[in-house]
Amino acid sequence: MIGRVFLGAAAALLAGAAQAEVSTAVRQEARAVQGLNAPAELIVDRWGIPHIYAASSRDAFFLQGYNAARDRLWQIDLWRKRGLGRLSASLGPAYVAQDRAARLFLYRGDMAAEWAAYDPGGKEAAEAFAAGVNAYVAEVRAGKRPLPVEFKLTASQPEDWKPEEILRIRSHALVSNVTSEVARARVVCAGGVEADALRRKLEPAHKFAVPKGLDPCDVPENVLADYVLATEPVSFKPLAPRTLAQVMDERSAEGSNNWTIAGSRTATGRPILANDPHRPVGAPSLRYIAHLDAPGLSIIGAGEPALPGVSLGHNGTTAFGITIFYIDQEDLYVYETRGNAYRYKGGWEPMKVVRETIEVKGEAPREVEFHFTRHGPVVNQDDAKGRAFAIRTIWNEPGLAGYFGSSRMWRAKGWDDFQTARNRWGAPPLNLVYADTKGEIGWSAAGRTPVRPGWDGLMPVPGDGRYEWKGFVEDGGLPVSRNPKAGYFGTANAMNIPAEPEYPRHARKLGFEWADPTRAMRVQEVLSSLPKSTLADSVALQTDSVSPQARRGVALVQALSSTDPDVARALALLKVWDGNETTDSAAAAIYETWAVKHLGRHAVGASGVTPAARKLIGASSPDPILTWLEAAPAGTRDPILLSSLADAVGELKVRLGPDMATWTWGRLHQAKFVPAIAPLADPQLAAQMTVGPLQVPGSSSTPRAATWRTEDFSQAAGASVRIVLDVGAWDNSMAINTPGQSADPASPHYRDLFPLWAAGSYVPLRFSRAAVEADAETVMKLTPAP
Repeated sequence: MIGRVFLGAAAALLAGAAQAEVSTAVRQEARAVQGLNAPAELIVDRWGIPHIYAASSRDAFFLQGYNAARDRLWQIDLWRKRGLGRLSASLGPAYVAQDRAARLFLYRGDMAAEWAAYDPGGKEAAEAFAAGVNAYVAEVRAGKRPLPVEFKLTASQPEDWKPEEILRIRSHALVSNVTSEVARARVVCAGGVEADALRRKLEPAHKFAVPKGLDPCDVPENVLADYVLATEPVSFKPLAPRTLAQVMDERSAEGSNNWTIAGSRTATGRPILANDPHRPVGAPSLRYIAHLDAPGLSIIGAGEPALPGVSLGHNGTTAFGITIFYIDQEDLYVYETRGNAYRYKGGWEPMKVVRETIEVKGEAPREVEFHFTRHGPVVNQDDAKGRAFAIRTIWNEPGLAGYFGSSRMWRAKGWDDFQTARNRWGAPPLNLVYADTKGEIGWSAAGRTPVRPGWDGLMPVPGDGRYEWKGFVEDGGLPVSRNPKAGYFGTANAMNIPAEPEYPRHARKLGFEWADPTRAMRVQEVLSSLPKSTLADSVALQTDSVSPQARRGVALVQALSSTDPDVARALALLKVWDGNETTDSAAAAIYETWAVKHLGRHAVGASGVTPAARKLIGASSPDPILTWLEAAPAGTRDPILLSSLADAVGELKVRLGPDMATWTWGRLHQAKFVPAIAPLADPQLAAQMTVGPLQVPGSSSTPRAATWRTEDFSQAAGASVRIVLDVGAWDNSMAINTPGQSADPASPHYRDLFPLWAAGSYVPLRFSRAAVEADAETVMKLTPAP
């Protein structure tokens, strides 16, 4: 039994020291809430985690919405306005283009079919959640609750929610691979098919060809401008122009780790399930931890604060976790056009034209026009050239609201329920891991999967009828592993489709573009070495900063020497380094600067690809570059390694000074979270909103994912939340969010978890009523308002 401790990557911190920072007094509060059907209780524990106890599941979801607004009103209101294309109504004309782009990707299909695609209780959950948000908004309007400071900074107000809006917004769900299709087409145009191998490695091994009827040079550089804008976060400062390669690099950090371990391989005999989704990190957190308890419903875990329920976590019987499984769920179609008609199967088919009005704060409304083909929204149209481009995405299908497929997991009682949830899952595409109190564990790939007969989805295709989706992979058609022989199953976004003959991966063509396998390699390496895992082992692995990718890079320089004394010293440090990217490591600073910022540029420059293709490929990511270098002869490889390392050392001398003895990774690599709204705040408020900096270990290539910005090395993405579950002894489970549960800069729960997160520490994730009450900070007695 783990008592009141914070578990870190190496050891447990003493409870007394941790508890000294918080009051043990429990604050009591009573509220009458309009729309609540029966008395309920909201207990907020010492770490800001809400535990909702209601008389019905409807009231539980109602209070989840109410509480989400209490803690995160500005964040969820902005999420809704961005997704619906309603930013201009609150923020003014600077957001009209983003509003128009967002509306292109709203679900516009039949809502009856949409609701039917989810758990039978899903509609009740969304309706109640929206009603709860609206109840809190009404209290704000009435002056009973404070208006968050961000609304004052923007002279705006929160809006009311409709339940169907939660589902119609699709653009927050991670899908792929349309950006890579466009990048590939442009690289192929500039340098041929072979040049793209330096940009992206394909797995399973696959040789692509230009689709018949496509001229890759027809694909313009800005063809995805609307798509990128529709999926962008809201900014309150001018953004510098970015290339598609830069956008893709920023978004490549979105991944996760998860694993499930059978009781036969744990110290307690109970399964362990761990999950840490990787997304952009900042203030407030993208994730929110919550606990709902009502007759027929008992769930705890994390999800996006604007969505009902949880996306990862557990109920009383089963636990579930998620990582992205890179199914190809998008295609760009290229059309020959005459005005608003496009060639299709020998004829001319008219585009559907939709006109809408965008409300604009302080100005007249804007009338906008959208065009749609049979495949989806038109994102680029050039009448002078007779070309148009539209995206077919699974977002357009019923049942594809991001993460809402988890509604079927909330009440799952066993493996069969888990498989039903897997078969009905839409987006984003996932590795779902599972464990239950009976001792079963498993993994299933999940996601709506297009069938592309005779083509692979790796490049844009003509929209004339030759390249159509032939439905979707049938139920049970994605890979699965129930009670794996190894006694565990871990995923980290790498290609993990079973090989033939176990699974027909070449025929199914689920996807070819995956994350660098480095994190997955380390997860496998550690789990396989632990015959009797503990919760502390999973905590240590989630915060592990060892990089198998770095080991690959170090292996390449073992035989090298240099007459430059600084490069020679850098080589000496790298040659004896174990790949552990700790904050005090000079070798980590050298490797990351070299591999991420300089090695790719030098390798691409020496590869023989055309200058135009070289520019499009850019620095590339380390994985395809290391793969190319590993196969290159020493006469080609070694000069690239030395010249790029010299550039890296030169940059570090400027950033860290000439004395290499003072270099450390932590001096460069730090976490500092500045909210997007901060540019509108005065210096004092902006400082209050800002969290950090603190030094952090790891990088994108370690299980402790900590992707950094190339301009200043600050952490941009990583684990927004970490959860480690003791299946069946739920009160032993642990979690951490960052920087805190609240989005109010004045709240004690705005930044209280940040130093724990940075240190690799956790807080208890209590599930039983007794344990929750023992850790209570605030108890709200809630009654229906008359």
